[in-house]
Amino acid sequence: MKSTSDQIEDIKNHGYSLDFSTVFNHAFENYKKIALYSGLIILVFSFLFLFAFFSVLVAYYGVESMSKDFFENLENQKLSYIEQLISTLGISLLSGVLAPFGAGFLKMADCADKDEEFNVSTIFTYYKAPYFAQIFTATFIIAVVGTAISNVLESIGLGLLGGVISISINFFTYLVIPLIVFGDLKALDAIKSSIIVVSKNPLLIFAFFIVGLIGAIVGVFACCVPILFTLAFNTSMNYATYYGIFNMDEEDPIDAIGQSDLE
Repeated sequence: MKSTSDQIEDIKNHGYSLDFSTVFNHAFENYKKIALYSGLIILVFSFLFLFAFFSVLVAYYGVESMSKDFFENLENQKLSYIEQLISTLGISLLSGVLAPFGAGFLKMADCADKDEEFNVSTIFTYYKAPYFAQIFTATFIIAVVGTAISNVLESIGLGLLGGVISISINFFTYLVIPLIVFGDLKALDAIKSSIIVVSKNPLLIFAFFIVGLIGAIVGVFACCVPILFTLAFNTSMNYATYYGIFNMDEEDPIDAIGQSDLE
């Protein structure tokens, strides 16, 4: 089996083809296997995260400050350049720390696809070497660039353009995390490779990108809580897209020996 780097080189030179219905059906079948379990995990950890977040706010500002006016003022507060820089770094660091948690859902999708057992600990698979450093680095770089550009453009009255650029960055880096966890690429190589792969078939990848997002937020129309159980669809779409582009089948050792004997 060719390495991920060799496959990317082939894609760079010759491109690739994908069938929308095949990838979508694969994503939907995969989603059905992980929807309930992933939804429960997101529900529990969302509660824990919100509890920790409000505990920090109460500890810092005091419980008497927690009012509707406080949150409105916090939302409308205009940040200085130094505060924007600190905010950008803070958001980027938090994104980097949480990224392996999100990548854990890709591992769950992979286990479900192979009919392997998965549990809560699967979500924390990538909080260990060598994955954590690469996932953190890639996510931190993407978040810093996207947030910085968005803040600068918003400060000069071009917030809409900043939003478009942020979405574009997320689009072209759509395959970064799968390339790290399944393709064993380093952070910078994964970013460059994702841009190459996406740019070779942008319209179809954009369709998967949008469908994944729509599928993830469709739970909003079912009264909030069900969105926790539809968020995983984006993960399944991301997984199926990567699976459709790259050969993820593990080489049989017996076949490998037979091939080496013939060479």
